[in-house]
Amino acid sequence: MATSLTTGLDDTEKVTVAFVISVAAAEQGRRTLMFLTKEAAPLAMDGFATGPHSEGCPPLVSSSGYAYAGVRYFVGPICFDVRKLDAGERIPGAETDGTAPIWQWIGDEMRDHLQLLTSLPRRA
Repeated sequence: MATSLTTGLDDTEKVTVAFVISVAAAEQGRRTLMFLTKEAAPLAMDGFATGPHSEGCPPLVSSSGYAYAGVRYFVGPICFDVRKLDAGERIPGAETDGTAPIWQWIGDEMRDHLQLLTSLPRRA
């Protein structure tokens, strides 16, 4: 499963939902990737998103939570550089990668499936 997130702590509910869905997929043994761009890029930094941001939800980064569930994180390289983030402070599983590595990660089988979905006729 691949999730693209552009929102950061300006919309904590959206961020929490994206992380909860990704972690649930990873905990079920599914390959899981989050592509973090724009305001979401700093979410891959250790300590950035700590604390419960949406009432009743677990903290975004904890030893038993999101960063350690087996989710891989690709942070858009331009977004990473523009925000002057430190590569040494990324959470486990986070790396700076762009769209080509995402398509490699997705693989041919899913790529063909996604292409089929986008070529379906639209309703009028």
